[in-house]
Amino acid sequence: MTEVTLTEWNQFLTKFPDAHLLQMGEWGELKKGFGWNPVRVVVENTGAQILFRKLPLGFTIGYVPKVSSYQLSVGSEQFWNEVDSVCKKNRAVFLKIEPDVWSEEFLIPHSSFLISKHNIQPPRTIIVSINDDEESILSRMKPKCRYNIRLAEKKGVTVRAWDDVSAFHEMMTVTGGRDGFGVHSKEYYQRAYELFHPKGTCELLVAEFEGKPLAALMVFAHGHRAWYVYGASNNEERNRMPTYLLQWEAIRWAKARGCEEYDLWGVPDENEETLESQFETRHDGLWGVYRFKRGFGGQLKRAAQALDRVYNPSLYWLYTKYVMRNA
Repeated sequence: MTEVTLTEWNQFLTKFPDAHLLQMGEWGELKKGFGWNPVRVVVENTGAQILFRKLPLGFTIGYVPKVSSYQLSVGSEQFWNEVDSVCKKNRAVFLKIEPDVWSEEFLIPHSSFLISKHNIQPPRTIIVSINDDEESILSRMKPKCRYNIRLAEKKGVTVRAWDDVSAFHEMMTVTGGRDGFGVHSKEYYQRAYELFHPKGTCELLVAEFEGKPLAALMVFAHGHRAWYVYGASNNEERNRMPTYLLQWEAIRWAKARGCEEYDLWGVPDENEETLESQFETRHDGLWGVYRFKRGFGGQLKRAAQALDRVYNPSLYWLYTKYVMRNA
């Protein structure tokens, strides 16, 4: 078995219940409608979902998000030979691989992998442990965060499951304009909801005051992990701190599903000393969300740096020059 269907891939993943969200078949199907072509490769007990993006002149870039350390091990040579064959068939200039392992635990497998100059996913994040009781989770939060959660409840904010993806997209547009980040199309969020929600691996939650939406988020879960991927708030009633209660209810949703970790998905790629000394004055990029996310009492972690497997050295050289120029 080499290239497999979506059904075969999902069957293969039953052997790996803690596979990352971005390796789930539904994630490949989501990206399929928005410029990427998913190809799933399985060799015996090793597999990966590869996303290909078209370039001019028929070339592509291959991307394997959040592949496990098992797949990257030296002992999977036959698997990587098959991956190389698929990449060459798709005329990939290179294959970018983002390991699903923390930097302090990772060793580069062998010389066929180059350390990349560019990550696609934010490498640094905050992981909140949620395998204790709720009071223990709350006790590890910053006092101000814990206060804001309770304040939102006292001020009449409520949280419930929601299915109004159009309204969520409108709220995302407001947030993106206010905080300066890109927003996907309404069709993108709708497709994500349609793919993941029926499986019970995604929930759209909304925080309201007197029936009026104030903030919303889309949370995902698989195995023992949950991920806060998309979140938004409008400019109304912000003194009621709806985003704090909303995040707490998302944590409770993940905990009820048996998750043990809650990934807050993306903070500035700086060490903790730098983050703590600058978060009150910096608001660019992911700095604007660090102040909020740090309050939930998690641990700052950094994923291993992305790796590249190069198939066209000349075009890859142009890519690295482009990345360095736009860094």
